Amino acid sequence: MPETTDPVDLTAALVRCQTVTPAEGGALHMLGEMLAAAGFRVHRADRNGTPNLVARWGNEGPVLGFNGHTDVVPTGDPSAWRHDPFGGQISQGRLWGRGSADMKSGVAAFVAAAIDFVAATPPNGSILITITGDEEGTGTDGTPAILEWMRDNGDRMDHCLVGEPTCPTRMGEMMKIGRRGSMTATLVAYGKQGHTAYPDRAQNPLPGLVRLLDRLASKTLDRGTDHFGPSTLAITTIDVGNPASNVIPAEARARVNIRFNDAHTGQSLSDWIEEEADIVAKEAGIGIAAGFEISGESFVTEPGPFVELVAKAVEAETGVRPELSTSGGTSDARFIKDHCPVVEFGLVGATMHQTDEHVEVEHIVQLKGIYSRIIRDYFAG
Repeated sequence: MPETTDPVDLTAALVRCQTVTPAEGGALHMLGEMLAAAGFRVHRADRNGTPNLVARWGNEGPVLGFNGHTDVVPTGDPSAWRHDPFGGQISQGRLWGRGSADMKSGVAAFVAAAIDFVAATPPNGSILITITGDEEGTGTDGTPAILEWMRDNGDRMDHCLVGEPTCPTRMGEMMKIGRRGSMTATLVAYGKQGHTAYPDRAQNPLPGLVRLLDRLASKTLDRGTDHFGPSTLAITTIDVGNPASNVIPAEARARVNIRFNDAHTGQSLSDWIEEEADIVAKEAGIGIAAGFEISGESFVTEPGPFVELVAKAVEAETGVRPELSTSGGTSDARFIKDHCPVVEFGLVGATMHQTDEHVEVEHIVQLKGIYSRIIRDYFAG
């Protein structure tokens, strides 16, 4: 039998690469060499110092894509870890280290599955692998740069699977067919500074800002949609920067974060906040300015043949029928959804971003099996 690619060894090797965003740490170089040796055409799509890799096997369609990232969040105090956070150590049936769950195991599993598949049963079609070093950061020069490179070079995917960890506690229990949108609004209220003993000579911006925040937080944005739960708004900070107890400040700031479903867009929510700010500013006799950062719009890949193919592969390998979910934060699927239908499936992510991040070794092997089945069934169809 031909030698197969061990996803556990590959995960450990990737964990040993110190890839805190946006450091490459040798991870993409190693993966590029492996994929090139397997017959993939490998390119770097780096932009503004961010490392990105594109690798394609085959020339014809259909094109099945895999997307992931090798960058990780900082470790915090290394002495607080049970094992070296960049050691890739295996102990108690688990592989330990930063990025083991999020998501070097996912990258290792789909790279190993793809390499072995094209060696054993070359598909009538193409496999395209995209890996970035800027998912945990802003994402600006990561997957968007890869998609731009693909467009400029005439490459595209027909469907894509993102290997992010998707299972809350048990392998196979959840896959993502969409994500909520995310936006942050920064509100700045302007008044006139003065002495607290003479409030009539000042214009305190705080009561108006608090009133606006109450109006926003008290609003029921919606009650959920077909594939999403209700949208949520959270006040994340109120800042005045006033060290004196006898001074009315001239300015106050606040920030809110909204996770929204497909009943809204970033623009519609921005318009609503600006309307509310104008109402309160007029009532309070102050100025209120609003600024917005939209991290991603909500989206859903409607259940259909591709979603069913992935779900069946998960069920066949785990014995668990995955829930079709749109929960959680954002991922790079928010960029890919404008390119092609995209779903996400990966390991249990219970320890991601935590001290002592780890994954079950048997789950990594199982994940490669799932990805191998997805590739087989995709091209068989």
